[in-house]
Amino acid sequence: MKSLRLLMCVMPLALAGCSTMSSVNWSAANPWNWFGSSDEVTEQGVNGISSTTPLEEEAIGEALGSSYHLRSGMKTDNGNIVRFFEAVKDNKVALVINGDSGTVSQIDIQDPDIKTADGGEIGSVFSDLYKKAYGNCQKASGDHAGDVECKAEGSQHISYLFTGEWSGPADLMPSDDALKSWKVSKIIWRR
Repeated sequence: MKSLRLLMCVMPLALAGCSTMSSVNWSAANPWNWFGSSDEVTEQGVNGISSTTPLEEEAIGEALGSSYHLRSGMKTDNGNIVRFFEAVKDNKVALVINGDSGTVSQIDIQDPDIKTADGGEIGSVFSDLYKKAYGNCQKASGDHAGDVECKAEGSQHISYLFTGEWSGPADLMPSDDALKSWKVSKIIWRR
C-alpha cells in the first residue's frame, strides 16, 4: 500500500516533466543499455538500424543509443549528392550510415565491438573465416580498390572488407596464400 501511495505522488511529477524533457535520449534509460551491449550485425541491420530506418538524425540516434555521437555530411556518389551520417565513439568513426530514397541502404562498420553472428569482427584474419576466395570474394572498387570484399557465409546482406599486403598486379585478385593473413578492416551491411 505504501508503494502505491508513493507511485501516486511521483506519477504526476513524472508526467509533467515529460513535455520539457523531449531532448533527453530515452533509449539510454533502457536497462539493456546500462552495462554495455552485445552489438551484432545481422541480416536485418545493425543495432536497430535497418532498411526501414529513415535516414534522419533522430531515428538513427534513437536506434544507436547514447554510446555514439552522430554527425552528418554530404558526398558525391556517381555524380549524385548523397547524405550520410557518421556515428563516432571514443573520438573515432565507428559507423558510416548511407541511404537513398529516404531510408538506410548501407552501413559501414569500423567499431571493433560490433561482430557478426559467425564471429567475424574488425581485425579477423581471412584464414579464420575462409578457406579460399573463389566463390566468396571479389576485388573491391572505388576508395578500396586495393582491398578484397567477401560475402559473409550464408549472408545476402553482410560482407567483409579485407586489407593487406600483396605485390601482384593491381587488377588481379590476390592468391589464397597471399590473402590468408589479410585482416577485416570494415564490415559492410547492405540492404
